[in-house]
Amino acid sequence: MAAQSLLAESVLGWSIFTFILLVILAFCWIYIRKFQSRQESEVISTITAICALAIALITSALLPVDIFLVSFMKYPNGTYKEWAANNETRGQIEDTVLYGYYTLYSIILFCVFLWIPFVYFYYEERDDDNMNKCSVRMHNFFFYTLQRRILRCNGLPALSFSISSLTLIGMLAVITYTAYGMSVLPLNLIKGTRSVAYERLENTEDIDDVEHQIENLKSKCKDGRPLSSRDRNNLQELEGKLQVLRRRGRHLEIAERNCCTKVGSALRPLKILMGIFFVMVALLFIVALFISNLDKALHSAGISSGFIIFGTNLTNPLNELLLALQPVFPLDYILITVITMYFVLTSMAGIRNMGIWFFWIRLYKIRPKRTRPQALLFLCMILLLIVLHTSYMIYSLAPQYVMYGSQKYLVQVRKNVSISMICDADAPEDQCTVTRSYLFLHKFWFFSTIYYFGNWAFIGAFLIGLVVSCCRGKKSVIEGEVEADDSDISDDEYMH
Repeated sequence: MAAQSLLAESVLGWSIFTFILLVILAFCWIYIRKFQSRQESEVISTITAICALAIALITSALLPVDIFLVSFMKYPNGTYKEWAANNETRGQIEDTVLYGYYTLYSIILFCVFLWIPFVYFYYEERDDDNMNKCSVRMHNFFFYTLQRRILRCNGLPALSFSISSLTLIGMLAVITYTAYGMSVLPLNLIKGTRSVAYERLENTEDIDDVEHQIENLKSKCKDGRPLSSRDRNNLQELEGKLQVLRRRGRHLEIAERNCCTKVGSALRPLKILMGIFFVMVALLFIVALFISNLDKALHSAGISSGFIIFGTNLTNPLNELLLALQPVFPLDYILITVITMYFVLTSMAGIRNMGIWFFWIRLYKIRPKRTRPQALLFLCMILLLIVLHTSYMIYSLAPQYVMYGSQKYLVQVRKNVSISMICDADAPEDQCTVTRSYLFLHKFWFFSTIYYFGNWAFIGAFLIGLVVSCCRGKKSVIEGEVEADDSDISDDEYMH
């Protein structure tokens, strides 16, 4: 009977996993196709971007699965289920999760160090006169990627250095993009966009003003006298500005007729409610993260121990909420999954609004139907790096729950009388199973110390992003569609 129950539960688990995988792949395909440039695209870069984004989402979804599996081994009263009573069975499940982490993290390393750079340089070295010069492009890939990345490495120390470096870079990406995304995403939903009719009127007035300035400049040379160099430069700037304004007018005209704009206006109350909900979630995250860091500062052994503490000493609202939802299956698992996905989606929103930067230099913009393949590859690479740091961030938000899930254990209070208690750091090791994610997080105290200070930087970046987002006005309904460096060819292609 126990074997049949285990088989049924395994079939159900694999069915759910397959469904989630299909949903993730469909989302990745729609997302990449939405932002991909119609003028500049290549099959290999598109497939790579879709697969890399899917790997990022699947890896981030592994933490809720890890928590669910350690919790699923027990009944709500704290006793092990029949099929999990054997230590060997539990060990097999734990090893499966562990192998899952190893596999996905190895794929991330492969993508970041080899595959994405290969596709990037393969596309960069494309020869417009002879698109089939694959040998030249392959040579450049091996020169730029393999020579500079692999030949300088030496065995396991290099692998450890690579993982550590990527995780730290992921922390910087989280501080930069995720913190800003958590502030800009809800506030954009609350503020909405500017009125299309008002923007068209304002744009028409700007066109008339620029045309009047151009006429005044051209009137200076009606008698045959040439314009001065200053006037010629001003005339050139005004003609470029006029071209952009006319292009904006065409886009605004299409947006006014677009049914999506009308539907968006009708759903305005729903967007406001979603924005308020996301603001509350973001504030809950920040409060939970602040309390967790404060707990570590007050009750850990300090830098020498990596600010590691076992359990919680201060009341963490998110951790308490997850524990309170345990009796109502599967609300706690749904919430931890939503938290993980929200973390990734806000990262995507941050990258979308900020673009790809190298220090103060903006490399690429992320715009609907205008994003270059290189920018999509960079976006997916940043998300892969962020995912490496996601587990530690989620652990900081709800340490006890991420460590043990919804597990309980039995405590004998008197003869033949036992009560169930929630697993924590004081629980016997043979009664509570620690998640594999937790073992990854606290393998090296040095990195835990860096992550601890990174959490403080994350809180500061979120508050700065919140102030900046509040001070900014409403976005244009055609935000990101029209730029001065866009060509007329790409503009016509976009409109069709």
